[in-house]
Amino acid sequence: MAQRTKVLLTGFDPFDGEALNPSWEAVRALDGWKCGRATVHARQMPCAFGQSIEALASAMDELRPELVLCIGQAGGRAEITPERVAINIDDGRIADNAGRQPIDVPVMPGAPAAYFSTLPIKAMVRDLRAAGVPASVSNTAGTFVCNHIFYGLMHRMATHPVAGQRGGFIHIPYLPEQAARFPGLPSMPLAAMVEALRVAVATALAVEKDIAETGGQFH
Repeated sequence: MAQRTKVLLTGFDPFDGEALNPSWEAVRALDGWKCGRATVHARQMPCAFGQSIEALASAMDELRPELVLCIGQAGGRAEITPERVAINIDDGRIADNAGRQPIDVPVMPGAPAAYFSTLPIKAMVRDLRAAGVPASVSNTAGTFVCNHIFYGLMHRMATHPVAGQRGGFIHIPYLPEQAARFPGLPSMPLAAMVEALRVAVATALAVEKDIAETGGQFH
């Protein structure tokens, strides 16, 4: 019998005083989910510079996944946003969960300025919209731990290539119970986020070459 494809989904623990993190709530709901011949394995990452990349490396060494999707919270965004590019900079607006707040420090000294996602991000957005989920391509993953782990993932894939392995990062909005504390900010129900990740995984597994469709922005 052919070996099942392994998909690694990661989400973060809560940070900045929050009681929960929607990335982990959505990711853990899919632990063990089977998409065709693929099985999802969920792992929680610490919201901490350095430690998050170490935890991701351990999970990848353990599972040897063909597909890796790291998920993070983007409070204030209204859509599911697959990220296009990770940049080689840490610039913490706040301290992480370990109390670290690097400012203008490379994620990986001497490494490239940026890496592009190897996920079919535009096909993912197309399929998310077709499923009734608001989505768009994002051109910035920020400079906090989300971008940090995204860059660490892509650097590992570039320097230790595994045939057929792909990965990237997706930001998701606040949950309603979080947004209730910040009047005017958008949110998305957990069930919609979970369904969005199902669609994202299925598209990433099915689409090898991304579609040529506009996803650019003026700013």
